Amino acid sequence: MKVTKEHFRGCLLGGATADARAYGVRQDGKDLICDNTQMTSFTLDGLVWAADRAASKGVYAYIPCLFYSYQKWYYTQTGNLADKNYGFILGGELLEWDELFARRGNGVTSLTALAGSIDNKFGTIKNRINNSNNCGCVTRVAPIGLYFWNNPKTAFRIGSESGALTHGHIDAILSSGYYAAFMAYIVSGHTLRAAANNALALLKAEQGHENTSVLIEKALELSASNIALNKAVGQLGQGFMACECAALATYMCLKYEEDFDGAILATMSFSGNNRGVAAVTGNALGTFYNATVIPTSWINDVELADLMVHGADLLLERTDVTENG
Repeated sequence: MKVTKEHFRGCLLGGATADARAYGVRQDGKDLICDNTQMTSFTLDGLVWAADRAASKGVYAYIPCLFYSYQKWYYTQTGNLADKNYGFILGGELLEWDELFARRGNGVTSLTALAGSIDNKFGTIKNRINNSNNCGCVTRVAPIGLYFWNNPKTAFRIGSESGALTHGHIDAILSSGYYAAFMAYIVSGHTLRAAANNALALLKAEQGHENTSVLIEKALELSASNIALNKAVGQLGQGFMACECAALATYMCLKYEEDFDGAILATMSFSGNNRGVAAVTGNALGTFYNATVIPTSWINDVELADLMVHGADLLLERTDVTENG
């Protein structure tokens, strides 16, 4: 598969348009994004930061760079630094986008975790910062799958470690790894079902995978059946927990794999965390079909569409796009 800018743009635009549709707030002629897309943008910022740092210093530091990019997001939301020594983060073009300073959605777990991560200390898989299993760590992880598209195992590891920065429950950590790997397999040319099965195999190799892998397996099973949407959703949860969000998004991608807008509208038809499920479903389907599948009116109406395009192009420039043999 030839990796192109349209796959990367499709991921960011797909997630943003779906996020905005589910958020359902319109202002000054634009559909507003919420914190899902904001934090996805800061994930991308952290990866770009790490790649540029490696180019100049020869050392990769993906997790510290992601942590400090999330601290940038914390600053946009609170106007404060979690630690006075973090002043060095207040640079880079992402902070020039005023819309990213708006409070959109809750993000309570991430805000609390980042506020408490002082003296350059942050949550890790071994030293967990809390016991949160909410979905905020999954809804921001898609760019990791893009960047590590030709090494899904690394995508899984970095995705998991990125989740642990703010969410300490093993289900949240592994759900983040699963979805990053799912994205990587999509970019590398697998079908959606093969991508999900391959990412599931990586998940099942991890200690403590059971809760998450059972739900992903259920999503795969339900997506191949004729069961009604509401009954399928009833078996997968409401999407507020990380593993539920990953499973529901997997189900939506496979059930509506040839219908981008139908998939997003389906995520909005049940009572639950529509925004989170919509955003990650949009990331995956936008990547799989590239940006051309997204309704033009959705792109024209969404807030920060130009940032999504710009960010996608920046990430692609720093990604190994040699065809995966």
